[in-house]
Amino acid sequence: MKPILGFLLLISVFIAGCLERAEYPIEPAITFKSLVTINNSGVLTISFTDGDGNIGLSQTDTLPPFCPDTCEYYYNLFMEYQELQMGEWTTIELDPAAGQIPFYYRVPEVSPSGQNPSLVGDIAIDLPIYYLTSLYDTCRFEIQLIDRDFNRSNIVYSNTFVKPN
Repeated sequence: MKPILGFLLLISVFIAGCLERAEYPIEPAITFKSLVTINNSGVLTISFTDGDGNIGLSQTDTLPPFCPDTCEYYYNLFMEYQELQMGEWTTIELDPAAGQIPFYYRVPEVSPSGQNPSLVGDIAIDLPIYYLTSLYDTCRFEIQLIDRDFNRSNIVYSNTFVKPN
């Protein structure tokens, strides 16, 4: 019984070694999966690939260029709130002084395991949903991910949603 198990293990290692490894560009690539909203909260999910495996920031990434408040790269996932205004998607600048918190996030660092540095996965974000007072009711998010080498992903858009009355 043990020789057969050893032979099967040897065959499986040989077959696994022959499998082609997926290779991705070093720039992250994202696809929108879903945005589910319930009352004043939601969950947005995107899928990503990254060829060199440098997605996310650690809690210690707080010095330039990752410093809070003044550095462009403190956040690495940016979601811009947009409204459909007279047939055109318009990005709405949010004002923190007015209680409008921008939808910017720090995705935690993900480290690939094994010899292949490529990463493939999903990012799910719990987010507060609030609706700006305006004449327009149809909204969406524009989404982009940035890796630790400052490579920007493609831009994707969430599904559209209608503000409640």
